[in-house]
Amino acid sequence: MQIEILTREELHRFKSELLAEIKQTIRTDETLTNKQFLRSSEVRKLLNISSGTLQNLRIKGILPYEKIGGIFYYAHADIVQLLGEIGNS
Repeated sequence: MQIEILTREELHRFKSELLAEIKQTIRTDETLTNKQFLRSSEVRKLLNISSGTLQNLRIKGILPYEKIGGIFYYAHADIVQLLGEIGNS
């Protein structure tokens, strides 16, 4: 096993980059949660699931949706409720 020594400057740079990524993630999540309706891509990102999993949730009737002009929309409240049900099971 090879040992690698890091300098203080490298650790500070890593810390700054990590904090910037965390802040960006939090900002992204806040903008998604402030919306009343979310598109499929936003729901997948919020729940960290694939498009196939989202499709299965629709087909099984687990996650209600509306389809307008070929685009699926999901109510934010329904997603919060789904997460609550998953957390309680």
